[in-house]
Amino acid sequence: MRPQNHIVVITSSAGGLEALIEILSRLPSNFPAPICIAQHLDPKRPSMMAEILDKKSPLSVKQAKAGDKLYAGRVYIAPPDLHMLVNSDGSLSLSHSEKVNFVRPAGDVLFKSVASSFKDKCIAVVLTGMDGDGAAGVKEIKNMGGVVIAQDKATCKFSSMPDSAIQTGDVDFIVPLESIARSILYLVL
Repeated sequence: MRPQNHIVVITSSAGGLEALIEILSRLPSNFPAPICIAQHLDPKRPSMMAEILDKKSPLSVKQAKAGDKLYAGRVYIAPPDLHMLVNSDGSLSLSHSEKVNFVRPAGDVLFKSVASSFKDKCIAVVLTGMDGDGAAGVKEIKNMGGVVIAQDKATCKFSSMPDSAIQTGDVDFIVPLESIARSILYLVL
């Protein structure tokens, strides 16, 4: 994966599984970019999220492992209690560093890790959730020329995450959940 290729990074929390199913099920199997997801998960339990999403999506979905290389058409889910970072060479790192916004994995950590390497090829998406995670990362992605999408309030189970991103003034598109996949496709094609 070279930085001239697009990358999609998504963060979500409460209500995120349903939102992610909606988005990933609408993307084609030949989707031309990797997707990295920081979903807030219970740190005390193993996650079945990758397996669930893999069954609901035409894309290949897996729980991320340190050293994974990013490939177009694949989805990488941050494991419970680990931050996921994208390195400049297109590989993944996992970190048990401090919680950010009281969570690990945090969208802010993921977003900030891709901003400088992927610049205007980065598409960030902030979905439903009950905290402000993603807002600081959105600012960095926007400062580097990336594009930011936030789920609209009407289709969120909990809107404080997208609301916090919108309040930064750095969100390019505020769209209903059912239109997010189409928006992502428009931006990468």
